Amino acid sequence: MNYRAFFGLSKEPFAADLALDAILKTEDLLAVEQRILYTIGLGAIALVTGEVGAGKSTTLRWVCGQLHPSKYKSLWVTATSGSILELYRQLLGELDIRSASSSRAILTGQIRTQILALVQSKKQQPVLIIDEASLLRLDVFAELHTLTQFDGDSKPYLPIILAGQNNLADNLLYRSAVPLSSRIVARSHLQEVNREGMERYLTHHLKIAGLKHSAFDDQAVTAIHQGSGGLFRKANHLARGALLAAASEKSQVVTAEHVRLASTELF
Repeated sequence: MNYRAFFGLSKEPFAADLALDAILKTEDLLAVEQRILYTIGLGAIALVTGEVGAGKSTTLRWVCGQLHPSKYKSLWVTATSGSILELYRQLLGELDIRSASSSRAILTGQIRTQILALVQSKKQQPVLIIDEASLLRLDVFAELHTLTQFDGDSKPYLPIILAGQNNLADNLLYRSAVPLSSRIVARSHLQEVNREGMERYLTHHLKIAGLKHSAFDDQAVTAIHQGSGGLFRKANHLARGALLAAASEKSQVVTAEHVRLASTELF
């Protein structure tokens, strides 16, 4: 059963790649935006933490979308558990630099040269966003601090946004990470939303897909909130599965039973 056709939806309501103007502007999102803009202005480091599926990447995507491309250059990399060289290669790609070198010193020099060119010649502010930063090895934090030092650390040319799971904050307490963490000026933690917030989220996503009313009854909203633990990514899966279950039964109202059926398929 095509649940989009059944409910009269113009598009997938719970897709991960929402257009920026379709993202729900929650209080958490707007608070993170203000902290990150403050951090960028100082050329410092911001920390964004939260459980898997709490909306970190979506929040970062929204914030980056607010940075005018003529004034800012967003450098988005996804962390791994590998060496600093892996992160540098991603960063070089974001800077449109091709390099065959495997020398850490050479790669560092190439990145720093391009950062200086952006700031001094193009009058652009580079912003390094590291998603999944909780995966970074401890020695990488020390290398990142070295990368951000210009003129003896007197020129804060490269603000960094570190985003990751809750253990990221703990990792930054280790001695090797202290030089980098000392530059953190803003910390944000994305909490799981309460039931009211979940209801707003579900209604918003149905609305942007063309449905003017919520298809989920009160018990279904409660079931999605409880089943997802207040995390948006899990809620997306449950909501999509519940819509499919309701459409299969030709029911215009999504109930808690439909959510239960969805959960048995997903988890």
